[in-house]
Amino acid sequence: MKQRKITIAIDGYSSTGKSTMAKALARAIGYAYIDTGAMYRAVTLYCLDNGLIDGDSVDEAALQQRIGDIHITFRANDEGRSETYLNGANVESAIRSMRVSDKVSIIAAIGFVRRDMVRQQQAMGRDKGIVMDGRDIGTVVFPDAELKVFVTADPMVRAQRRYDELRGKGDTTTTFDEVLHNVNERDRIDTTRAESPLRQAEDAIVLDNSHLTIAEQNAFLMGAFQASLMHNAQDGNRN
Repeated sequence: MKQRKITIAIDGYSSTGKSTMAKALARAIGYAYIDTGAMYRAVTLYCLDNGLIDGDSVDEAALQQRIGDIHITFRANDEGRSETYLNGANVESAIRSMRVSDKVSIIAAIGFVRRDMVRQQQAMGRDKGIVMDGRDIGTVVFPDAELKVFVTADPMVRAQRRYDELRGKGDTTTTFDEVLHNVNERDRIDTTRAESPLRQAEDAIVLDNSHLTIAEQNAFLMGAFQASLMHNAQDGNRN
């Protein structure tokens, strides 16, 4: 009997490695991967490049007029890795910069932006068989997801990971203190915003990866996936 596919929602704080673990899990189980954080980063990049952000203020009226012109897609590169495209242009590298990181939580807190992104995300995952990571996947986008994981880690650990990542990409100007401030500020905005705040779904499994290796983390997720499949199959048999 063919195994029914499920929806996997991975939520959590910034710089916990959600995207990396979601990509690895999707590859291992043959599911599609959707990086919702990249979608908000792409909108942020669009706003920065089009003069819609001044300091911490966003020209929301202008953005609302243009939101329908912001088209985000994902394409696999030659190595099979998903990359983000904004209106047909590859922006995978640009959206990972501190320039975007400093403003993305402001953009992601805007109600009409979230509603438009959620609409796109739900369309992408309509047929299940997906791994989607973000801030509100298990609470808003797919509240009925069969497997929900909430990822957390110590802020200092997260800042060090992000700092090392920037160094690896050639950024020699951003300081650790700047990265730590960015992590803490994003936590504050993400958890206190009025529209779809970051929170743990009641039925989510918590993964604290502060001191886990990548192998341990991947094993945890694979175990959770297999258990969810078994539970889903049992429910199907009862129905």
